[in-house]
Amino acid sequence: MKTADVLKEFEEAGALQKGHFVLSSGLHSDTYLNKSIVSMHPPRTEKLCRALAEKIRGAFGSDVDYVVSPAMGAIIYGYETARHLGVPFMFVERVEGRFELRRGFSLEKGARVAVVEDIVSTGLSARECIEAVRALGAEVIGLGCLIDRSDGTADVGAPLVALAALNVEAWPADALPDHLKAIPAVKPGSRGVSQ
Repeated sequence: MKTADVLKEFEEAGALQKGHFVLSSGLHSDTYLNKSIVSMHPPRTEKLCRALAEKIRGAFGSDVDYVVSPAMGAIIYGYETARHLGVPFMFVERVEGRFELRRGFSLEKGARVAVVEDIVSTGLSARECIEAVRALGAEVIGLGCLIDRSDGTADVGAPLVALAALNVEAWPADALPDHLKAIPAVKPGSRGVSQ
């Protein structure tokens, strides 16, 4: 699956949006990739995750023991990718600001883990997920994601494969371009939302 094919799936789902958005990183952008709208459609999600599983196999080999994703947004994509890889799936969630496995999930030392993320912007959630998996003694073989909106510049702390890579600009709140200054900002992501 090529970048154009992935973007077509997002466009057809109405998930490639234009406006003024505050991203999970706190940066502002005029483009938002709403993966939640994509995941409303099981056939579309299955198609993307099957392609991601194939890309993970091609990049890291078939010796994957588990898929782990950061909660909340990547859970559906991690699960579906794990299904196509034929391995168990788990997710980490924040406990006092740090990612941890909960709910009876555990990883044995040396387990080979593919971390699956939905969209990578700065790579913060992916990096924190990878650190949590490594802290348990498991080996992170790499990170797979649907879209790398950093176009390869995010440091996630592991090899990264993406179905699509884009260079979507983002700006700090105090350095907005003129075309965003007059548009009210919307914060569509979940980081920082009260539980």
